[in-house]
Amino acid sequence: MNAQCRSCGGADLASVLDLGSTPLANALLSAGDLTRAEKTFPLHLVFCPACSLVQITETVPPEILFSDYLYFSSFSDTMVRHARSIARRLTEERGLGASSLVAEVASNDGYLLQHYSQSGVPVLGIEPAANIARVAEERGIPTLCEFFGDAVAGQLAAQGQRADVIHANNVLAHVADLNGVVHGFRTLLKDDGVAVIEMPYVKDMIDHSEFDTIYHEHLCYFSLTALDRLFRRQGLDIVDVERLPIHGGTLRIFAQRSGASPVGSAVVKLLAEEQQWGVDSLAAYAGFGARVEKLKHELVALLRKLKAEGKSIAVYGASAKGSTLLNYFGIGGELLDFVVDRSSVKQGRYTPGTHLVIEPTEALLERRPDYVLLLTWNFAEEILEQQSEYRGQGGKFIVPVPAVRVV
Repeated sequence: MNAQCRSCGGADLASVLDLGSTPLANALLSAGDLTRAEKTFPLHLVFCPACSLVQITETVPPEILFSDYLYFSSFSDTMVRHARSIARRLTEERGLGASSLVAEVASNDGYLLQHYSQSGVPVLGIEPAANIARVAEERGIPTLCEFFGDAVAGQLAAQGQRADVIHANNVLAHVADLNGVVHGFRTLLKDDGVAVIEMPYVKDMIDHSEFDTIYHEHLCYFSLTALDRLFRRQGLDIVDVERLPIHGGTLRIFAQRSGASPVGSAVVKLLAEEQQWGVDSLAAYAGFGARVEKLKHELVALLRKLKAEGKSIAVYGASAKGSTLLNYFGIGGELLDFVVDRSSVKQGRYTPGTHLVIEPTEALLERRPDYVLLLTWNFAEEILEQQSEYRGQGGKFIVPVPAVRVV
């Protein structure tokens, strides 16, 4: 258990939501694993009044979580389009070319860096999961299989590999050594370089009851205030910020070495807004748990009603979000029949805790369940479009977050 704040070291952490003890969200099981006891870990969300960082108390060793990983970004069309857009934008805005370097921390399978590489911009991926790093290398993306930190950044900088642009999408939340990784950004950046970092926005998580964003890989849940304090401590200024709808609400920040560029008006404005809604006060998070309990009651009641009527119910998405929702809500095989997922590396495995078999998405047309619980609700638009044939045959989707609805 972490008794101190991961950012500022403060010890006065206050409870926001306790999700009990759950299995690791991405620890999918093989058939042989089903008879063995699963490890579970506490999942307790707390708030640091000293720097406003929201975080969980438990740190599962990253070697357990990430060394062999089953999330491949390229299976999501939405993620690939999102990556292409920012790569093209930064290539143009910053005049990137053959003498530039774009690095990505937690570069996954090259879903983002491929767009720079196709434009002739040299790239370097830094990815700790060996199985995913191999896939990126096979796609022609040079990839260093390491956990990023200040030591790795220092080695690269000493070799002359300093970056014009560093990307880090949905990775800072996964980091136990926040200060070391953020200082690593500073070390790896060229003097006029920019780090472009995306993470779920804690305000959207709280407002929209996105409790399923909470799992053991996500150690931290950021406001701009918490990020600004963290980055300034490590010699970086957040010079611009954007709010994006992806993943249920995301912050994209642009950070540079202190003094390299003036802090923009969007940063000043959002910091002021956060002060207004009480980012530094536990009261701003107080109603979160009650809203989650209401959601639990409504979803479980709906599923029980449908099952009592003899309806079949499948699940779309063997996702980390889904694992948190199913395990905390206590929903398993008594209400759900099977899971489908587009990722071929997940098919044939079983969901953590609930032990539901994962099948290809084609099973929806073959088995025609009456309803599908959409656990990857953050990609709802993409998935509903992909499943137009199933829906055309009368199939319905249940979207559980931010409010239970049937489409």
